[in-house]
Amino acid sequence: MDDPRDLRWANLLRRANRGERQAYLMFLREIAPVLRGVIVARGGARIDDSEDILQNTLIAIHEKRYTWRDGDPVAPWLYSIARYKTADAFRQRRRNRADPLDGVELTTPDDATVDPSVSYDLDRLLAGLDDTSAHIVREMKLRGASAAETGAPLGMSAGAVRVALHRALARLSSRVGQPDAPPRTSKEKTHENR
Repeated sequence: MDDPRDLRWANLLRRANRGERQAYLMFLREIAPVLRGVIVARGGARIDDSEDILQNTLIAIHEKRYTWRDGDPVAPWLYSIARYKTADAFRQRRRNRADPLDGVELTTPDDATVDPSVSYDLDRLLAGLDDTSAHIVREMKLRGASAAETGAPLGMSAGAVRVALHRALARLSSRVGQPDAPPRTSKEKTHENR
């Protein structure tokens, strides 16, 4: 038996996809409280989190509304978007979470110094890379920046940054232990990036 609510949502979404603004507003008003319940039930999210996740879910629905196939039930399509957005939010939260150290503080003695030869070797290795690759290695491997953070100022996508990092690390590992090679020229660096 067809769910009357799903039939109503399908009718509203069908009309909204044809450009009826009022139908779209009614659709969003009706689905928002239901999706909020799905989000809270999926993760027991705090109120602040559930509202953020709901907004991200509604944005995703807006962006993907034309992918809904007329004739298919709307509710499972909506619920799957809400589930994915909730899971994304929890993954993001885990990535950004700082784990407590059980009272142990990370300290270094005041007289602790870094062996200058290590810094010199690293600088020499990175000098063998083109400027973009060296920047990516420094940001991601030395400073701990994410691929998205590293790529933003370079105008690169996170995926392109990860590929560039992989290639840079492969070049660096092939240079480790080799006798000093002369610094590469700009022309050599440009040719390698093609």
